[in-house]
Parts: sequence; C-alpha cells; structure tokens
Amino acid sequence: MEDDLKHLLIAAGLLTATSAMAADKPELTVYTYDSFVSDWGPGPKVEEAFEAICECNLNLVGVEDGAALLSRLRLEGNNTDADVVLGLDTNLIETAKTTGLFAPHAVEAKYTLPVDWADETFVPYDWGYFAFVHKKGATVPSSFRELAESDTKILIQDPRSSTPGLGLLLWVKSAYGDEAADIWAGLSDNIVTVTKGWSEAYGLFLDGEADMVLSYTTSPAYHLIAEEDDSKTTAAFDEGHYMQVEVAAKLAGTDQPELADKFLNFMVSDAFQSIIPTTNWMYPAVTPASGLPAGFETLQTPEKALLLAPEDAVAARREALPEWLEALSQ
Repeated sequence: MEDDLKHLLIAAGLLTATSAMAADKPELTVYTYDSFVSDWGPGPKVEEAFEAICECNLNLVGVEDGAALLSRLRLEGNNTDADVVLGLDTNLIETAKTTGLFAPHAVEAKYTLPVDWADETFVPYDWGYFAFVHKKGATVPSSFRELAESDTKILIQDPRSSTPGLGLLLWVKSAYGDEAADIWAGLSDNIVTVTKGWSEAYGLFLDGEADMVLSYTTSPAYHLIAEEDDSKTTAAFDEGHYMQVEVAAKLAGTDQPELADKFLNFMVSDAFQSIIPTTNWMYPAVTPASGLPAGFETLQTPEKALLLAPEDAVAARREALPEWLEALSQ
C-alpha cells in the first residue's frame, strides 16, 4: 500500500513537472485555412517538425479559406491572437497591406517560383495553376467560351470567401477583359452551385454532383500518389491558366516577433517545403533537395500562365465581382 502511494505521488509529480514545462514554452499562433490543419493536410507534419526545433508550442488555427482568413483578421484588427497568417495569396496581399496589420520579414531564400519575388512583407510557400478537374475520358471544353456553350456542369467557389473562387474571377477577367461579363452570363447555367470554400466543392465533385470542379493542375497528383488512382485529370484551356502564389506574413502586433521570424524562415526550409507537395498538393516555393515526388511529372503544364500584379488584382476584382454577381443572379 505504501509503495503504491509512492508511485502515485511520483507519477503526480512528473505530470505536474511536465505540465509546468509545457506552460513555460512560448506559443506561436498561426492562422491558416481549414484544409491546411486537417489530418491529411500539412499542418500535423509542420507542427511536429517546427516544435522539434523551436522549443515552443505551435498553435495552428483553421479559418475556412484564404479570403475568409483575411476577413477575420480585418475584423479582429490589433486584437487578433494571430502571430503569423499563412494562406493569403497574390490576389489578396495588396488589400492585406492596407490594413497595417503586417510587419516586414527578414527571410532570404532561393525561390523556384515561375515569377520573380521581392516582397518585403509576404513570404511565398507554395504555388500552382487553377484548373478544372474532371474524370479522364470525358469530353470537356478547352476554353471558357466552349464551356459556356456546352452542357458541362461545374462546381466553383465564392470569390468573396475563397482564394480559388477569387482566382477564377481574375482568370476570366485577365483572359477576357471587357468581355468577362458576357462569359459569366454564358457560364451561369453551367454552375451547379457556388460553395464557400474549396473543400465543399471538391467533395461534391467526388460525390458525382458535377462534371468538373475548380481546383488546381496539381490536384490529380493527390489521387495518383495517395490513392493510386489515375482516373482524374485537368482541362487545358486555350486562354491559359491563372497562377496562385500562396504566402505567409508576420503580424505587426505579435508578442512573439522572434518566434514568428523563426517560423517564416523555417517555412522556406527543406523541412517545410518537402511536406508541401504531398499534403497541400501544390508546387513548393523552394524545390526540396530531393526534388518533386514521382507522379508530379505527369501533371499538365499550361502553355500560357496568367497572373495579375497585386495592385492590378485589386482593381480587377473591383470590376469583376459585380459582373459575377449580376450574371449569377439572373
């Protein structure tokens, strides 16, 4: 009985000591999007890898999609709990800068992006091309005009809450300019539904609710590598494909500035970048020493890449969103 009591006291002491040690560790809160923190996303592996070197607790907070992420930060303002935000993209960074919520970074990296990068606030961590995913063997359109004239059913995301949705808006606008409103009018009866975020739309596609879903040229790599399923591919559009570069930044009001800087530097390291291809299913911003995983060589590479400069994306969105809303309200 006495020995049992000793063991209980020792165990209780160890538990208290462990709790105290955990409590002594600083915490870094990173706001990101839901799919990043999911069990199959990069979050769990990123958390494990960073905590192994930071002597801290990494708190990843999922907030729907990238556009919703910026909306939450703007709502919280200087009272936000976030130290770092991860999941905005080039279409949002100009708007993000106007909030005054972000601080410059000190990251240096040899990026392998298809565009030059020299932003003083936002650090890229991955990139990809938007595309419509469909089943192999299906007859699909090769342009937005063909899509509008066809019976093909599609699933898209809302540009007000989703970075892919905003990417599609700017894809059409950059390809068609003043004719974008006519394109949307033609596409309105092809759209099965508009979801708030990417996950909902892709899930509906997998359930057979539409012929194609707005996603990325890299999405078939997931099915090929993770599921050994080569039945998915992407439609090549004659207009070209709009690019997305995803970024992270430090909040100016963080009480963990050094830890935030450490995370941003970790983000462009091999340890982080090697996680991205087979968890976030995008191209890494810095190609890992081991290269890209087998299967990525099978992906479609657009012949023409479209990308608006951040300041131009703001102006284009201002024009394109009312066009989109009007077309879908008919």
